[in-house]
Amino acid sequence: MNAYYDPALKKARLGRLEGRKGFIFYNADIADRAAMGAIFSEYGPVDAIIHLAAQAGVRHSLSHPFDYARSNLTGQMVMLEAARHCEGLKHFVYASSSSVYGGNTKQPFAVGDPVNEPLSLYAATKRAGELMTQSYSHLYGLPATGLRFFTVYGPWGRPDMAYFSFTRDIIEGRPITVFNNGDMKRDFTWIDDCVAGILGALEHPPAVRGKYCIGDAPHRIFNIGNNRAENLTDFIAAIEKALGRTAEKIMAPMAPGDVRETYADIGASCEIFGFNPATGVAEGIPRFVSWYRDFYKVKEAA
Repeated sequence: MNAYYDPALKKARLGRLEGRKGFIFYNADIADRAAMGAIFSEYGPVDAIIHLAAQAGVRHSLSHPFDYARSNLTGQMVMLEAARHCEGLKHFVYASSSSVYGGNTKQPFAVGDPVNEPLSLYAATKRAGELMTQSYSHLYGLPATGLRFFTVYGPWGRPDMAYFSFTRDIIEGRPITVFNNGDMKRDFTWIDDCVAGILGALEHPPAVRGKYCIGDAPHRIFNIGNNRAENLTDFIAAIEKALGRTAEKIMAPMAPGDVRETYADIGASCEIFGFNPATGVAEGIPRFVSWYRDFYKVKEAA
């Protein structure tokens, strides 16, 4: 609910959830040990935790590094401590990021690839979260699964992401900035496929020395992607087609901390929990644009 981007969108999301059976919202900071401790103490046995909260965004980490230290490092630690004290906890599932692959050039990215060259502080904090979880899993037998998400997009998404800002700027008649002169590829993952991956992983907690576990700890990491690398120019063309308008493009060099290409190897995810992304850009982008027009009450491109 912070002001990293428009809190009105966050409140609108919350409004769709409030009143649903079993849903409770706490306006609390995951890095606040006392607040999180009080929340956990209200419940009886907790059998699963899905920890997705973090400070996101590569470029924001260049100017606000301490936001990432608090949410992604301290916040991860607070959640791990809460998890290890939950008697009978069956599974701790947490969000990592494809950004951890950093400067790797081998494609597609596989979870066994080296991840020692983060290109941004954001990526470094997400890799640190994986290592922190590995230590807790080893020390306390915490069953844990990390999910490296690849460019998740769709309705109710983040306005700072390219697909969202491209749509907004094209509708409002502003030029869009295309980094690395458009020579970029991304593995775009539709939100429904992402959710299916989270729930699939949740239902398959790792066992000690289980397949794909790291060392002797019950901890695994999986990629959640669409298993295809889409050209950025084709992605923009899909947005233009859905809007019925051509974008004015400003070509720019590669942004600091960015990577040229992401591409997920999802073989392990498919094998262990049947992950099977079904929505491509040609279907997803029109669905997002339709949501955008409805939410922001836009009838047609200006």
